Amino acid sequence: MAAHQEKKLAEERRTVQNDTKASQGQWGRAWEVDWFSLASILFLLMFAPLIVYYFIMSCDQYQCSLTDPLLDLLTGNKHLSDIWNRTPMLTYRAAAIYCLWVTFQVVLYVSIPDFCHKFLPGYVGGVQEGAVTPAGVVNKYEINGLQAWIITHVLWFANASCFHFFSPPIIFDTWIPLLWCANILGYAVSTFAMIKGYFFPTNAKDCKFTGNFFYDYMMGIEFNPRIGKWFDFKLFFNGRPGIVAWTLINLSFAAKQQELYGEVTNSMILVNVLQGIYVLDFFWNEAWYLKTIDICHDHFGWYLGWGDCVWLPYLYTLQGLYLVYHPVQLCTAHAAGVLVLGLLGYYIFRMTNHQKDLFRRTNGNCSIWGKKPEYIECSYTSVDGTKYYSKLMTSGFWGWARHFNYTGDLMGSLAYCLACGFEHILPYFYIIYMTILLTHRCIRDEHRCSSKYGKDWERYTAAVPYRLLPGIF
Repeated sequence: MAAHQEKKLAEERRTVQNDTKASQGQWGRAWEVDWFSLASILFLLMFAPLIVYYFIMSCDQYQCSLTDPLLDLLTGNKHLSDIWNRTPMLTYRAAAIYCLWVTFQVVLYVSIPDFCHKFLPGYVGGVQEGAVTPAGVVNKYEINGLQAWIITHVLWFANASCFHFFSPPIIFDTWIPLLWCANILGYAVSTFAMIKGYFFPTNAKDCKFTGNFFYDYMMGIEFNPRIGKWFDFKLFFNGRPGIVAWTLINLSFAAKQQELYGEVTNSMILVNVLQGIYVLDFFWNEAWYLKTIDICHDHFGWYLGWGDCVWLPYLYTLQGLYLVYHPVQLCTAHAAGVLVLGLLGYYIFRMTNHQKDLFRRTNGNCSIWGKKPEYIECSYTSVDGTKYYSKLMTSGFWGWARHFNYTGDLMGSLAYCLACGFEHILPYFYIIYMTILLTHRCIRDEHRCSSKYGKDWERYTAAVPYRLLPGIF
C-alpha cells in the first residue's frame, strides 16, 4: 500500500513538473526566437528611432509633409547632411528641463502616498495588488498616478497664470532637443534593465533568457524589475513620465497655436479634450491597469522602456503637433461628428473594461445588462506548479467580440485623426499604428491564452467567435 502511494505521489510530481515546464514556455514572452521574430526585432531596433525622427523632422522642416523630404533626397535637391544640419541638437536647457521633469515624476511616484482615494468616491488608489506572475508572485503597487497628474497640472496652470517661470509653449519650442533627451533615457533604462536581469534580478524565477541578445534586449528579461520595495519599472514608465506628459504636451501645442495665430482652433480643443479624457481615464483606472497585458504578460525591455520614453509621447501627440503647423477650424457638423465618435468610442472602451472588471471583482456574481453574466470556467498552472481557476465572460460587450474594448479604443483614435481634416496623412499615422498594434495584441493575447488555457480556450472562442468587429473580424 505504501509503495503504491509513493508511486502515485511520484507520478503527481512528474505531472506538476511537466505542467510547470509547459507553463514556463507558454506564459509570457517566448523562450526561443524564430527567424521571423528576430528579423522583426532587428527592424524595430534599427528603424523605430528613425521613424520618430522622420515624423518630427518633417513637421519642423517640411510643414508636416511626409513625401517632400523623400522627393528632395531622390531628386538630389538635398542631401541627408542638409536635413541633419538643420535639425536642432541637444542643448543644456533641454537636458535641464528633461532631468527636472523625470526627477519630479520619480519624487511624485515614490515619495507621496496616494491621498486621492480618501476623498474621491469610486477611485481606487493607494496600495493595490497586481495579478499573479508566472512564478506565482503577487506584487504590490502604490497607485498614485491620478495624484501625480493633478499635482503636475495644477503647477502647470499656476505657472501659466501667476508665476511665469516658463512660457506655456516651452515644450513645443524645445521639442526636438527634448527628443534626444528622451532617447537617452529610453536606451539607458532599457540597457540597465537588461544588466539587472542578468546580475541582480528582483525575482530570478520570473526571468526569461533566450540566448539571443537582440531579442532579450528588445522584449526584456525581467518580468517585474524593481528598485527597492515600490519603484516598479513597468508601472512607472508605462504611466509616468510619458502619459502624464501627454496632456501637458497638447496644452503646450495649444499655447503655441495661440501665440502664432491669436486663437486656439476648435480642432485643437477637440484633440486636447478627447485625449485628455483618455489620459484621465487611464489614471482613474490605474489599479485596473495592473491587470492589462503590459503589466501581466510583457517583460520590461526596450519595447516598453524606449517605447514609453520616446514612441508614446512623440507619436501619440502628432495631431496636436500637426495643428500647430496647420491650424484647422472645423465646421460645426464636422466638429460635432468628431466629438460624438470620440465620446462613443470612449464609452465603449470604458464600459467594456468596466464589465470585465466588475465580473472579476465579484467572481461573476453581478449583473451585466440586467442579468447574470454567462461565462466559461477555465484553469491554468503557474511556474511553481500551483493550479489556478478563472472565468471567461461570454456576455455583455464581451459576448459581441473577444476584444471589444479595443474596438472602442480604435474609434477614439480615429476621432483624434479626423479632427485634423484631410490635407495630410501624418495625423492619420496614429489610427494606422493603433490598428496594427491592437490587432497584433489580439493575436498575441489569444496565442498566450490558447497556450495557457488549452481546450478551455477553444470552448471560449467557439462561444465568442469574433475578435474586434462582430460579424466581420
